[in-house]
Amino acid sequence: MTTPEIAPVVRQITQASIDAYADASGDHNPIHIDVEFAKTTPMGGTIAHGMLVLCLISEMMTAAFGEAWLTTGTLDARFRNPARPGDTATGQARWAGVDGKRLRYAVECLNQGGEILISGTAEVTPA
Repeated sequence: MTTPEIAPVVRQITQASIDAYADASGDHNPIHIDVEFAKTTPMGGTIAHGMLVLCLISEMMTAAFGEAWLTTGTLDARFRNPARPGDTATGQARWAGVDGKRLRYAVECLNQGGEILISGTAEVTPA
């Protein structure tokens, strides 16, 4: 079986993208949108919503598998570290095997320093 190569997805995390996600999701927690408040927390500044970063993996898998990802894809992920404004986040996938007709990939999002933001497993049954 030939395993499909999955192109990584790279996005710049900006405060504007975090603010837009807050508006779209309704999650206006000040750790995401209030720069002055966030400076007083252990995070030392605002952080991106985890789901904003996780969407890079879904975007990557959708680009690779189209409707098959949307209808048969599963994702098991753990949030490891926060993404911050100014980070460049990269979603990437590595072939991890096959279970019957389901393809399995190890997936992760990394920042520009190679720090793991999210790690997990994605599975899909290709069309």
